[in-house]
Formats: sequence, C-alpha cells, structure tokens
Amino acid sequence: MNSEPESHKAHAPGSTAAAGRSLAQITSGVVGVVLVVAGILGFFYGDSSFTVGDNLESGELFGFAVNGWHNIVHIATGVFLLLVMASATSAAIGLLVFGIVYGVVTIWGFAAGTDIAGLIPIDAADNILHAVLAVLAIVIAIASGGLKRRAG
Repeated sequence: MNSEPESHKAHAPGSTAAAGRSLAQITSGVVGVVLVVAGILGFFYGDSSFTVGDNLESGELFGFAVNGWHNIVHIATGVFLLLVMASATSAAIGLLVFGIVYGVVTIWGFAAGTDIAGLIPIDAADNILHAVLAVLAIVIAIASGGLKRRAG
C-alpha cells in the first residue's frame, strides 16, 4: 500500500497531469501538432519544391528555411510524436528518441551551414530551433519519470 497522500501523487515526477496525461504525453502532443501544422503550412506558404544538391531551393515559413523535403520531415516527426503519446512511457521514450535525432540534426546543421545532406535547407534559425527542441525533449523525457524501469 502506498502511504503517499492522494494530494501529492498528482505532482510526483511521471505522474499524470490534466486529463490523465503525463508531461511527456502533453509535450509530445503539443510539439507533434505544431510540427504537423508547420509541415502542411510549409507546402502552401513556404516552398514545396523537392530539388536536391546544388539545385536545392528553399522558401521561408515564419523565418525558417523550408522546402518540400523539410515539410515532409516536419510532418513525419510530428506524426511520430502524436503516435508515441499513447502512454507516459512511450511518450518519454519517443521524446528521448526525438531529442537525440534533433540533437544530431542540430550538430549537422551547424557544421554544414546551409543544408542537411543536400536535401533539407537550414539556416541559423533552424539550427537554434532544433537545438531548443532537442534539449526540451530530452529534459522532459527524463524529468517526466517515464524512462524509469518499472518493478514488477
């Protein structure tokens, strides 16, 4: 039997928040929706070209360099985050994976300067946003408590 008062349980790490969702689930949902919407908007208000290499074209969406490939990546990573929000544990693991991948993309972006693999245009604003998303995702994945091994 757990001797912790009910009033303290909702505030413990990894506990459920509003509507029975953990911090990792809420974060996965919010960031997932924002990425999907940004990816869709990028096709209409940014650049929808799928050029590659030396012919790489890009447009701007809210000050960020985008093209068709970049929009697809935003939609795919957003859908990934929406799929992993089903449970606190899957959301925490999903955020950790997302954070690591975006961390690698951040380093690659700062090193490459103008594009990732000749497919995805990037600029300083993209690199900073990717860094913030990577750190945020990793910190929330760890802080939410969903990565702790469950006894049982």
